[in-house]
Amino acid sequence: MAGMDRGQVRKFLSYGTRTGKLATVRADGSPHVVPIWFVLDGDDVLFTTHESSVKAKALLSDGRVSICVDDQTPPYSYVTVTGIVETTTDPELLRHWATRIGGRYMGEHRADEFGTRNGVPGELLVRIRPTKVIGHADVAS
Repeated sequence: MAGMDRGQVRKFLSYGTRTGKLATVRADGSPHVVPIWFVLDGDDVLFTTHESSVKAKALLSDGRVSICVDDQTPPYSYVTVTGIVETTTDPELLRHWATRIGGRYMGEHRADEFGTRNGVPGELLVRIRPTKVIGHADVAS
């Protein structure tokens, strides 16, 4: 198993259409984990969610989150990002990042469609500011 440096982490997180598994804590203290689509902005992880979702309610009440992204093919690798979230409902930022996220996961030919669908009132743009990042490559070698 080899640790990843900052460049390797960014490359790993940006590769293909790997989803993140976002962990939050609900108001009652119970854990909540859900897959998310995301993109990077520098070292920050960005995703969108509807303000009525369980994850939105959890991260708005406790801004601490963790996300794990893994490669599910041998020899297996993963990155975990722990951080504090910032949210915005700014329509221009929301539409911009929703379009980028849609392009990553659905292809550039559908990016605008997903930007339009997810860049609307009621959606939140969430930015994870990392406080700790761990990456390990080739864990089964």
